[in-house]
Amino acid sequence: MISLPLAEAVARKLFGIGIPGSMAFVQHLTLWVGFLGAALAAREGKLLVLATGELLPKGKLRDRSRVISAAIGAAVSMLLCRAAIDLIVIERDAGTVIAAGVPVWVGQLAIPVAFALIAVRLVWRASDGWLGRGLGSLGLVTGLILGQYQSWLEFKPAWPWLLLIVVATLLGGPIFVALGGFAIFLFLAEGVPAAAVPAETYRLAVSPFLAAIPLFTLAGFALAQGEASNRLLRVFRAWFGWIPGGTAVVTAVLCAFFTVFTGGSGVTILALGGLLFAALRADRYSDRFSLGLLTASGSLGLLFPPALPLILYGIVASIPIEDLFIGGLIPGVVMVALVAGWGVREGIRGKTARQSFDAREGIGAIWGAKFELFMPILALGAIFSGLATLVEAAALTAAYALVSQVVIHRDIPLRGELRKVFTECVVLVGGVLIILGVAQGLTSYLVDAQVPARLVEWSQAHIESKWVFLLGLNVLLLLVGCLMDVFSAIVVVVPLIVPLGAAFGIHPVHLGIIFVANLELGYLTPPVGLNLFLAAYRFERPLLVIWRSVIPMLIILGGAVLLITYVPWLTLGLLELMGR
Repeated sequence: MISLPLAEAVARKLFGIGIPGSMAFVQHLTLWVGFLGAALAAREGKLLVLATGELLPKGKLRDRSRVISAAIGAAVSMLLCRAAIDLIVIERDAGTVIAAGVPVWVGQLAIPVAFALIAVRLVWRASDGWLGRGLGSLGLVTGLILGQYQSWLEFKPAWPWLLLIVVATLLGGPIFVALGGFAIFLFLAEGVPAAAVPAETYRLAVSPFLAAIPLFTLAGFALAQGEASNRLLRVFRAWFGWIPGGTAVVTAVLCAFFTVFTGGSGVTILALGGLLFAALRADRYSDRFSLGLLTASGSLGLLFPPALPLILYGIVASIPIEDLFIGGLIPGVVMVALVAGWGVREGIRGKTARQSFDAREGIGAIWGAKFELFMPILALGAIFSGLATLVEAAALTAAYALVSQVVIHRDIPLRGELRKVFTECVVLVGGVLIILGVAQGLTSYLVDAQVPARLVEWSQAHIESKWVFLLGLNVLLLLVGCLMDVFSAIVVVVPLIVPLGAAFGIHPVHLGIIFVANLELGYLTPPVGLNLFLAAYRFERPLLVIWRSVIPMLIILGGAVLLITYVPWLTLGLLELMGR
């Protein structure tokens, strides 16, 4: 996936021609990475789930809930597996090829294989005892039977199955089960073959830009695994450590830098949390402030290019990704600046430690981190110069990150650690892409059912003011962000709100930035914001302590979201200056 886009860019530049079929193969490799990564995520218990399951008390109740959610998850997974097999049969009969004579159905094989492996893993992890696993396997068998006799479900009410899926999800079942299960049962209730869901999954997976997401993610993991965080911390402390609250400012900026490449995945909290928490406490910041700052900073940076949510939003909403990159710059700076400003206040109030400015140290720190600091310049320069497409720029960034961390700095040994970087990246990407794939099936159903058109009709009949609509949108997206990760929310919700935004005259780029900013805030929203649980896990603190610590940050970032929403110039000003 790295080598083919790079070879394509070089061949085009030197010889004026591309490599036939190269991007088609990269797109299908994305499909394989995504689905086999999802199978690995299931093996390691890292499929994305709602955090509501963690609210159950430990003991028999939680153990039984695991069995129930696993059984329903296995049933849905086997249904999706059989639907994918039906799709492969259709493609094999059609005889379509990827390129170089390789049939499309070979590329699609990853889908049913992954769903089958996931079903088995869900059952295996349902319980430590054979009784629990045996009960969980009943779901697997049920899925096999329903997949074989789909006609039993056609034109029948879907609500009993949907209710079961909701229960399983609230008990801690994987998010992809909820989205995929809803899609498949709703389609079957309308008499549409279940193969419609994996067909939409395949269509999204081989979209021209999606490969950029795993490639940029790999670059982020390479930075997180090596000593890049220490080098960057030295840079930011050298240049900002002299101001009041300097370490807090450094924390916000450094977390935003990392989140640009890892997305809103929690990797920033897990990778940098220990280092930055120790630095904050050493400079006499309170425990509560430090926890709140790091929890909030774990999702800062989603508005800066080339952040992964901006890329996905552009794909789903069909708007230029470069415009989203430009539109997100000032709003991103506003959010980081407000968090940093709160850090300055804390520094003055608590008389925290500061370090004197030393120009020689600052220059030396920049020289030491020159490869890391150059990485975003390389990525954006390749995109905006027109020398590389988005996927080619992502491949270049991934290759650059690996070379700088493995060959130049030698932070990541070729044996052991490098494999760990690839494995962790693939697991994360798989957990996200399988959600995106099945969510695309649910979105297709909602579009076929004319849900967006009906929402536009209702909104225009009951809401007269554009600003009232935006306030309602803020509230809705806050709830969505609290319950769903940013990637699945984009695939499911964006097709519903884009027509609404157009109906109220909202610029599509402004709507996109509002969406991502709200989802960034949703990561902090109690009781089930994802960052809250990751911080509780990383810092070994009770969840209630984390909730209390983020309240000031929730208010600050909530104000930033309202500012971004009601001052469109923050998003559109640079675009207007550039004539876009």
